[in-house]
Amino acid sequence: MTASILITGGAGYIGSHIVLALLAAGKQPIVLDNLSTGARELVPAGVPFVHGNCGDRGKVSDAIRAYGVDSVIHCAGSIRVDESVRDPLLYYGNNTSESRSLIETCVREGITSFLFSSTAAVYGDPAEIPVREDALLRPVNPYGRSKLMTETMLADASAYGLNYASLRYFNVAGADPEGHSGQITPFVTHLIRRAIHAALGLVETMQIFGTDWPTPDGTCIRDYIHVSDLAEAHVLALDYLHHGGASRAMNCGYGMGFSVREVLHTVEAVANCRLTVVETGRRPGDPAALVADASWLRHELGWKPRHADLSAIVSHALGWERRQVNRNLSKAR
Repeated sequence: MTASILITGGAGYIGSHIVLALLAAGKQPIVLDNLSTGARELVPAGVPFVHGNCGDRGKVSDAIRAYGVDSVIHCAGSIRVDESVRDPLLYYGNNTSESRSLIETCVREGITSFLFSSTAAVYGDPAEIPVREDALLRPVNPYGRSKLMTETMLADASAYGLNYASLRYFNVAGADPEGHSGQITPFVTHLIRRAIHAALGLVETMQIFGTDWPTPDGTCIRDYIHVSDLAEAHVLALDYLHHGGASRAMNCGYGMGFSVREVLHTVEAVANCRLTVVETGRRPGDPAALVADASWLRHELGWKPRHADLSAIVSHALGWERRQVNRNLSKAR
């Protein structure tokens, strides 16, 4: 039996793109998802699907044994900073406790390669930009802390022979250029997606949370990475582990930041519209700027992003959202 790769949260936004990248690389993905935020339709035909939680030891063990899994990519979890501030215990449950159960199951089943979907939020408000993987880890919100706790558990799990890579995502955006996947969750909190919804008339206004940040135009700066480029990074990181690479963290970003105002101007240019913008106060838990130093990923793994352009990211996301709007209109008729 050819070894398989189990992707928790593989029916979600990022997970489904990783599935596409694994298939393109000739690998065999297996999807485990409880469909709380994912969609069965995002799992390509022919890819085995297991409905369940990543913390369900029995379900995970059965999947590992049934499909000959030798590697796990852990994407399942909650990802909204604002929600984590309002309901921190939800995040320590979904992100930390469930991950602990999954890691234990992987150890017991002899899994040796483990990729973890971590986040730049583990850095908090970094002292230096761009931020390197060896920067001080001091998250400023429960979301970041819940992810850092899982990174710590993985580091300690090396005692059992588990080799891992924590991929610290910066701001993920865009959609599959071929239209096979994109964001489908009903809540719209990510800046680019919300701006596109405003451009399409799905929401009336676009908010800017704070205009007095210590940045050139007073708005927050973020490093936006195309989801398909991020997915390719996972394939390279998995190959790295399979060839005996040492456990480590890896930044996933482009090394260039764009302010909130710059993003909104780009959406207006790509969508050929004017957004109604409302300026409001700062949002709790937000750092002023987060930009990656992803030189390790580029130089050591040979990662060559293909969509490192903000206009391309917005264009692919806009195309996906337009198709979703048209699809929903067709269903309503």
